[in-house]
Amino acid sequence: MNIPMVDLVNQYHRIKKEIDRAIKDVLESGRFIMGPMVTAFEEEMANYCGVKYGIACASGTDALMMALMASGVSSGDEVITTPFTFVATAEVIALLGAKPVYVDIEPDTYLIDPDKIEKAVTSKTKAIIPVHLYGQSADMDKINTIAKKHKLVVIEDACQAVGATYKGEKVCSLGDIGCLSFFPSKNLGTFGDGGMVLTSNEALAEKLRMIRNHGSEKRYHHTILGLNSRLDALQAAILMVKLRYLDEWNEARKDRAALYSELLKDTDVVTPVIKDTNEHVFHQYSIRVKNRNGLQKYLEQSGIATAIHYPVPLHLQPAFQKLRQKEEHLPIAEKTAEEIISLPMYPELKEEAIEFIAGKIIEFTE
Repeated sequence: MNIPMVDLVNQYHRIKKEIDRAIKDVLESGRFIMGPMVTAFEEEMANYCGVKYGIACASGTDALMMALMASGVSSGDEVITTPFTFVATAEVIALLGAKPVYVDIEPDTYLIDPDKIEKAVTSKTKAIIPVHLYGQSADMDKINTIAKKHKLVVIEDACQAVGATYKGEKVCSLGDIGCLSFFPSKNLGTFGDGGMVLTSNEALAEKLRMIRNHGSEKRYHHTILGLNSRLDALQAAILMVKLRYLDEWNEARKDRAALYSELLKDTDVVTPVIKDTNEHVFHQYSIRVKNRNGLQKYLEQSGIATAIHYPVPLHLQPAFQKLRQKEEHLPIAEKTAEEIISLPMYPELKEEAIEFIAGKIIEFTE
């Protein structure tokens, strides 16, 4: 059996007629950069997330960069975030000349530990970026309470969690700004790169629109320094089609996660923990095992793809060593990175494939 991590071709064929029609409409319109299709998608996405404004951009990384720029983060500032996430979260902080300040993670959810955040706040702290890792929201009430006390901006990195909820509210509506990625493998993915910044703050929305378009609100007049980070109309058209299926696909992911967890419940495998406050949308289904590398090799020999999200915490990455405190030690993130492994997860994944994967894991662990 050959089981990939994701199956984007199968997904495309399921909605091929709608996707092809949407692409054709854009091609015949001649409007390829921004335009009415992008505006329509921004409105749909903002409505879906429960905010007033959506500002589409070229990638999830750019969404994070734009959010920091709009919040006034610059050289010498500090931004608190998690060490256990994709590099983009901290990369954009460093690229602006600010310093990522890492707070260790919870041992069961792998989300940033809110009880450790306040100790990391200094006079230089400007913002907090909680990451809704693997499809589950961080503890936003605690994070927002700390942010309000210290007058900090809260930027949700929801790039892995579109559609997830916290206490019934969608991610991207829980902080000051939310950021999404539409990378192809995401729960809502396009056929290339794409991202969005979401907010209910009108002044921030206006600034974000300028930032993504070279700091301009009127052609050839540049009020501030910005980026070239516009979503193209073809990607917006594809996303408009896929958005109609997002809730259905997220439900399918939850069903598949539940089956994995049921099959593995009587083993030494540590399966995902879902907080009572949360609706988890399982961008990844990640487990912990003692001999992670051995299991990965064993599954590969059986035709089962896996991935490691993430093998090296950000505070140990070479790119950030100049910004690292020598004594910095984040034991939970470091231990998790040694044991975590992600299994195939997508809405089209068959029950028999999950049973096969779980069986191979049980074989190995026994």
